[in-house]
Amino acid sequence: MEEDPIRERREREEQAKRNSSLKNMMWILAAIAIVLAVALAYIWFSKASLVKDLNQEKEELTQQMITLKSDYDSLSTDYDYINTQLDSSREEVNQLIERIKQTDATNRSKMRQYEKELGTLRSIMKSYIVQIDSLNTLNHQLTADAAAARREAAESRAANEELKGQVQDLSGQVAAGAVIKSRGLSVAAYNASDKVTDRSSRVIRLLTTLSLVENEIAPRGPVRVYLRVKDPDGILLTNTTQTSFNFNGQPMVASASREVDYQGQEVELSIYLNDIPSYSAGIYTVEAYTEQALLGKTDLLLR
Repeated sequence: MEEDPIRERREREEQAKRNSSLKNMMWILAAIAIVLAVALAYIWFSKASLVKDLNQEKEELTQQMITLKSDYDSLSTDYDYINTQLDSSREEVNQLIERIKQTDATNRSKMRQYEKELGTLRSIMKSYIVQIDSLNTLNHQLTADAAAARREAAESRAANEELKGQVQDLSGQVAAGAVIKSRGLSVAAYNASDKVTDRSSRVIRLLTTLSLVENEIAPRGPVRVYLRVKDPDGILLTNTTQTSFNFNGQPMVASASREVDYQGQEVELSIYLNDIPSYSAGIYTVEAYTEQALLGKTDLLLR
């Protein structure tokens, strides 16, 4: 049987069209593959560059913390209560350095949090420097004043006795107005991620903040603020750093305390309560005192 030449030609033409379509498809797929390869390469290089920048930021933050640690180590004073606070802050710096080292540089939220803590610790160190300088200045001034007073007493004891009487009368008149007061007393609970929480099962520390208000006639110098924190059952929360103080002649136990240098101007301060084994749901009562006055009282509700 003879083959149909027209049919064969049509078949060849159709085969050529199919071959051409396949070639076009291959070129299209090749172009897509090239575009995808370029895009993946761009993403990879961008990510590598970002990771490099973040690692550099982490290294710089670590070096800043190490420098701050060195600054803390260089601070020294003859006052035991400041040395105790310095030891506590040094330990916080050491812990923060370890947390930075153990945290992946790509965890940007943690790194931002560590930067904030670094700023806080720097501010605290500055306050220590101010306290130390103020106390040293006050000590020198008191020493000079005492020497001058002794000389004046030797020259005129009678005049000195009269002056004492006047001072005592004046002290009685201004005693009430010289008492330091506060404002803005508040308390917040923090979890292990240093975030505010109201879940009792997640609380690891309490942070109380307040301000000692301006009082031109109040005595200048160190002022210790004491906190008494009671749980929903009215039981006082205490840890190994608990301290005691006298209020109106009555001894009292404090959950935590902090000393600041008060020079008659408004002073903001924060006091942490750490190392409490657990917290239960309910209302916690926080009272702030100095040895002269009850500064304020506030509540905290934990679920």
